[in-house]
Amino acid sequence: MRVLIAEDDHDLAKSLSEDLESQGFTCLAVDCGQGALEAHSQVEAVILDIGLPDIDGFEVCRRIRATSMVPIVFLSGRSDEFDRVLALKLGADDYVMKPYRLRELAARIEAVTRRNRRDPIDRDSLDNTDNRNSVRNVRQLRIDTDCRRITISGNEIALTRKEFEVLELLTREPGKVFSRETIMIQVWGHDGSGDTRTLGVHMTSLRKKLGTPLIETVRGIGFRLAL
Repeated sequence: MRVLIAEDDHDLAKSLSEDLESQGFTCLAVDCGQGALEAHSQVEAVILDIGLPDIDGFEVCRRIRATSMVPIVFLSGRSDEFDRVLALKLGADDYVMKPYRLRELAARIEAVTRRNRRDPIDRDSLDNTDNRNSVRNVRQLRIDTDCRRITISGNEIALTRKEFEVLELLTREPGKVFSRETIMIQVWGHDGSGDTRTLGVHMTSLRKKLGTPLIETVRGIGFRLAL
């Protein structure tokens, strides 16, 4: 797997490249935001620092996401919750703190890349014939899984990839409670151990965009799509 590393600390970029290559990755490193924008189409995943010298990582993420769904993992020393939330809202797939644990970082890159390659609907896993249709209707919500389009009362809603995948999962079985762990595994590829914010941020954003109380919280368990 070819990975782009956008990191202006040359020693860290070299170390990270060597670490990931020891795990079977092929790495391409750039030291600025413009370099990341020019090179992201050549790779299967992007590792992005926030503090790049010309264009900060947030803006790089926003620009990449405007034209590409390549997986983006922020790797940053910033621990502030605002930075993590902003990264996720801009379309990042994951946020990993420095200093990183190599095996965990490698696993997270593989997880978001695997999810990106996968058909949003695993049709073999669906038991309900109606759910096999590419278009599903739940109350005023209409989701076209083939075209990846969402409409509410006829009005199209723009969602990030992760928001779409969370909603798509919930619409497979309206009324069923999906645990937080199940949603994290299905959408992010890991169970979210030690991560208390990622799913919450996406749910808050998703509910705001839908503008209707379709997604219900089942306290202490997870979420369901209201019938």
